[in-house]
Amino acid sequence: METIVSAGLSTIKEGAIELWGGGRGKVLTAVTTGWFLSIGVRMIYPVMLPYLRSAYGLDLTAAGLLLTVLFLAYALGQFPGGVLADRFGERVMLSGSAMLSAVTLTLVVTARSPLFLFAATALFGFGTALYAVGRYTVLPRLYTDRLGAANGLTAASQDAGQSVLPPVAGLLAATFLWQYGFGFTIPLFVLSGVVLWITVPPRRPDASDDDDASLVGTLRSLRSVLRQPSVVYATGVLILGLFVWQAFTSFYPTYLIDEKGLSNTVAGGLFGTFFALGILIKPLAGVAFDRFGIRRSLAIVASGPTIGLLALPFVDDFWALVAVTALVSTLLGFATVVEPLLLDALPEAVRGTGFGVLRSVAFTIGATSPAIFGAAADRGFFDVVFVALAVLTAAMMLLAFLLPSSDGPAENATSSK
Repeated sequence: METIVSAGLSTIKEGAIELWGGGRGKVLTAVTTGWFLSIGVRMIYPVMLPYLRSAYGLDLTAAGLLLTVLFLAYALGQFPGGVLADRFGERVMLSGSAMLSAVTLTLVVTARSPLFLFAATALFGFGTALYAVGRYTVLPRLYTDRLGAANGLTAASQDAGQSVLPPVAGLLAATFLWQYGFGFTIPLFVLSGVVLWITVPPRRPDASDDDDASLVGTLRSLRSVLRQPSVVYATGVLILGLFVWQAFTSFYPTYLIDEKGLSNTVAGGLFGTFFALGILIKPLAGVAFDRFGIRRSLAIVASGPTIGLLALPFVDDFWALVAVTALVSTLLGFATVVEPLLLDALPEAVRGTGFGVLRSVAFTIGATSPAIFGAAADRGFFDVVFVALAVLTAAMMLLAFLLPSSDGPAENATSSK
């Protein structure tokens, strides 16, 4: 037993040395910290929704539209973020995104009208989108043999941000003013932008950066790749997953407060728990993909939210709500198995642009769900929409089985026998 434990600790130590060796550790730390902030602060919005509704007189429909604006701006920023990352390098995009986020959050907390709030929110969503593609494409330049571990650590930082920052924001808003719920992150973004500029190495121009490699030519070369069945069906799964995820996360705290009678602080804590579980779920989803392939791993990931969302309208006990939250949280693993499939299908020279296109399409469609959800909730269908989301997660499982059987290591092994 001691030998097994010693071997395990030795493996962990060797892996950590490889991740942090050669000066790469400071870059990885800076990138993961920036991602922690970008996504964590985006998820502050659902927790702050009751305060924003009170401050600006928003009904559920308008509140849903505000979150749709946030997610839509994030979606539309994916494509230019990918193009600019290919052209100018990740250091410019990552540090610039952090600084732009600090400026736009300042506009959010100083907004004097709903229109100004909507505009500032759109700018913030676009700014965080510029970070998204760059954080994916910078890691392959730094890691060749430990890319999976580096990606996993970065993904875990996202869930850490979503689990820690929203409850902190809710506590500050309840104790002081709602503006503090956003405002405490502004200096953190500024610091992150400075650190990213100092630590992330500039990318040397290569053939993909030449002026004659026009954007039109790049998109034309991607056309055949984007038609591959694995890309088409995987993008469909990504769209469904984002549609459900954005609707659920947008209104879950409000639903717990208005329909289940929880306090703002308790609802924010339960919301944070949802994302905290993702720190465990995402690595497990990756292991499931390696072991079972994309078909079965997606079925495992989607089954939890299907059951949880169906049960949610019928439970009121706090611990039952904790159990439902845990079931729905397995949804957080869907992108872990889908996005690597999409990245692997794209040529390296245009990976940023191609991935940006696919993410823009998926996030744009998914961004419509908060507005639809809010309008339905305003008309007395708050419970019904959760059941509808369960149907969509069930559809994810069905769509997963349309993926070519060669996708996924385990299925490769099976098909080759």
